[in-house]
Amino acid sequence: MAIIEADAHSQRPYAAGRRIHDADAHVMETPGWIRSYADPDVRDRLPEGELDTLSPGEQHHIDELRAAFGTTEEQRAALGDLMGRKNWRAMGSFLAEHRTAALDALGFASQLVFNTFASKDLVIAEHSGDLDVAYGIARAHNRAMIEFCSTDVRSLPVCYTPLVDFDRTATLAREAIDAGAAAIMIPHTCPPGHSPSHLGLDPLWAQCQEAGVPVVLHVGGGGQLINPDYFVNGRPPVPDFHGGDGNFRSVDYLAIPFPVMQTLGVLVLDGVLRRFPNLKVGVIELGAAWYPGFLQMLESCFTAFRKNEERLQAMDLTPSEYCRRQIRVTPYPHEDAGWIIEQVGEESCLFSSDYPHVEGGRNPLGRFDRSLEKVSARARERFYFDNFVDLLGPVLERRGLPVD
Repeated sequence: MAIIEADAHSQRPYAAGRRIHDADAHVMETPGWIRSYADPDVRDRLPEGELDTLSPGEQHHIDELRAAFGTTEEQRAALGDLMGRKNWRAMGSFLAEHRTAALDALGFASQLVFNTFASKDLVIAEHSGDLDVAYGIARAHNRAMIEFCSTDVRSLPVCYTPLVDFDRTATLAREAIDAGAAAIMIPHTCPPGHSPSHLGLDPLWAQCQEAGVPVVLHVGGGGQLINPDYFVNGRPPVPDFHGGDGNFRSVDYLAIPFPVMQTLGVLVLDGVLRRFPNLKVGVIELGAAWYPGFLQMLESCFTAFRKNEERLQAMDLTPSEYCRRQIRVTPYPHEDAGWIIEQVGEESCLFSSDYPHVEGGRNPLGRFDRSLEKVSARARERFYFDNFVDLLGPVLERRGLPVD
């Protein structure tokens, strides 16, 4: 397949002249792609359709695009409409060999790369009762993500581990870190039978802290967000971002932070961040308009219950101070990032493009720039660069990527 050279098009990089790390980008999984990385005994036990989440007709569309992307003409067209083309039509969205050209055209120093479809199936598998399948799917996912990102050092693969079994979780995290994971994603729905803050998971946090690999939460990892009966309102169904009815709509959006706040809350209140002070946590593509209120709720909780709870008495910082020290969040482009930074401090927020997804929009830089006009130049530099380095510094250094 012909691959366009990085300098074979005249387009200036989207982020030309700026220092930017991107905290959220994606691969568009093709049917059977993750399944092909599974061990044979697990692969044969996956239900039909597992990890194959395409709508009718999309496979034909992907096949057509795969053939088209074999020509330099299609590659030039995709690069010429870099932020306008979304999902399968975007450069490097599912063909790993094209990701370098996409990164050159974007101009970002690095990107955290997440799956697009698999998180829902990973969460379902964890709650299925079949641990071999739950951890087998996660292992296959991790192999696929690491190989996809292996074509360019700027592509930072996000791997995944369930939390349901303490020993398997520690083993899978070790495998992923040793194989080159840039971050370990965990579900932010509660695992069966115990809290995500259970002491049995301390080996996971210890390994991530030691390796300088952050733990991340990402949209899609929270299970069912809202009782579906809330959509039975006597009105016709409303379309989502993609024109269908299976992704986020306005009512789903309102529920996004609830499982996130519960998971972050127990990590703080049960002392995980206290016991692992160098562990970093990224909250990615989950918005941040809720975050100032969440910090205030933690402070109120701390004040109200500290007298009777030893776990709160053991804290050497207030809950919001732990969050500011160790948690980093990505606002959505449509949120007022400047206001959020004013409320929670300039050390908390990160830029994200969501490339190549529709939700990221055609110009996330422009939207963020406008909302950041009210904050200091230092706060803007932290938003676009330094806070990402704080989250992933050791990973960036090992890869020779910019940290200062």
